[in-house]
Order: sequence, then C-alpha cells, then structure tokens
Amino acid sequence: MHYHQAVRIGNRVEISGQGGWDDDFNFPDSLEDEIVRAFDNVERTLATAGATWRDVVHVNSYHLPEVDGFIGETHNRVMVEQFRKRMGDRAPIWTETGVPALGAPGMRVEIRVTAIVAPDPAR
Repeated sequence: MHYHQAVRIGNRVEISGQGGWDDDFNFPDSLEDEIVRAFDNVERTLATAGATWRDVVHVNSYHLPEVDGFIGETHNRVMVEQFRKRMGDRAPIWTETGVPALGAPGMRVEIRVTAIVAPDPAR
C-alpha cells in the first residue's frame, strides 16, 4: 500500500498503526487476543527501528466500540494490562478513540506509537 511501518529520525521513532493480525493477516476471534497481538505487532515494528515499548512516550489507539457510546471494558482493561506488562512503571501519553471502521475487515483495534530512544551510553 506504499507506506513504511516505521520511520526513525534521530532518536524519534514513529510507527504506523498496527492491528492484531497474525503473519497471514488473520484476526483472532477473541477481542482480548486481538489487542495483545496488536501490542506484539507494535513491539515487532518498534524493533525494526531500534526501539522497544520502554521507549514509547505516546500511544494513539483506535477501537470499534463494544456498545454504542462506550469503547468498552475489555478494550480498556486489556490496553492498561498491556501497558503495565510492557512498560512497567512508565506510563505513556494515551489517546483512545472510538471509530466506526478500521483498515481491514474484522479489525477491532489499531495502535500507533511514538518512541524516543535514549542515547546508548556505550557510544
């Protein structure tokens, strides 16, 4: 589709939105599994630019709401669990947005992040 998954400019890394797909672009039945897989895909994409979840400072997440007027408890719970698991005590800036549709059929969540990679003290 003619775009990069990640771009690094100096110590700043921007990645494109990552969904909860597997390597064949299939989505799991479980919303919880889809969110966890989206976090895995963010991690893999960050690694291509030399960053990790520990470098993430800003997260935008886009969600198909579970019910009208509310993104849903599952989305919120699993997102927060994954932040804590992958970032420890660090907390990112987070903007969570409910949307009517995402880029692929069956997709219920998309996550994009900005990371700032600390300089390597060994250099």
